[in-house]
Amino acid sequence: MTSTTESASLSEFDRDITITPEGDDFTGTMSDGWRVGGGINGGFQLSFIGNAIRSALPDHPDPVAVSAYFVSPAVAGPARAAVRPLRVGGRTATVAADLKQGDDVRLTVLATYGDLAGFPTDDVRTTAEPVSLPPRDQCVPNTMAPDEIKQMAPFTQRFEMLFDPDEVGWAVGEPSGRGQISAWFRLADDREPDPLSLLMAVDALPPVTFDLGLMGWAPTVELSAHVRAKPAPGWLRLRHRTRNVAGGMFEEDCEVWDSTDRLVAQSRQLALLPR
Repeated sequence: MTSTTESASLSEFDRDITITPEGDDFTGTMSDGWRVGGGINGGFQLSFIGNAIRSALPDHPDPVAVSAYFVSPAVAGPARAAVRPLRVGGRTATVAADLKQGDDVRLTVLATYGDLAGFPTDDVRTTAEPVSLPPRDQCVPNTMAPDEIKQMAPFTQRFEMLFDPDEVGWAVGEPSGRGQISAWFRLADDREPDPLSLLMAVDALPPVTFDLGLMGWAPTVELSAHVRAKPAPGWLRLRHRTRNVAGGMFEEDCEVWDSTDRLVAQSRQLALLPR
């Protein structure tokens, strides 16, 4: 239980993922501030249920691998997380968890958790190239979005996002067709990134189909996220890409790089094309 004084000192993100043990489950309230259109953002849902998993596994506080299936749209209001540890080992634990509102399952998750502080850090071999972005003062801020977009998707006001100016043609009706969107990213309140917030970051950018000229909500079917390291303080750099649109669906690959050029999170999701 978080006291009123403690809650007031928390960042917006931490306040909104606050959960309370209730029997074998955890309860909390998902804020309308994380809504996109008619539903709560999927990445925020992952952080919300991820906080419940972390609370159930005090010796394994960090998400390592999370596979999530989005069963029905989550809405603002009370929510319950049911966490079922399947195996708790020395280095990692495997759990299943469901996010529910009333009798409806919103999200079902299978995850591996551990303590990233104890993972080896002296052997990093990465052939991936860090996301290259212009200086932040040369990028396009999300605060420039029209008021109607801010009202339709208040989620976008929960963080600072500075887009690569070469990849925002979609915002003025001139998508590049490359299927790529990149941006600087930082949570509101200057809240520093951590493994739990990375679960939200991998789903923070607009759907990459915007860059293909396909605007609108793109419901996620499944999302798999890998958290590779604790991020260093400072701005993150995000990049979404797609290479295959087929059968009314598309894949969206995300990379998250921290301020030290470390690849700290990766994800792939399968989503429906915007209606």
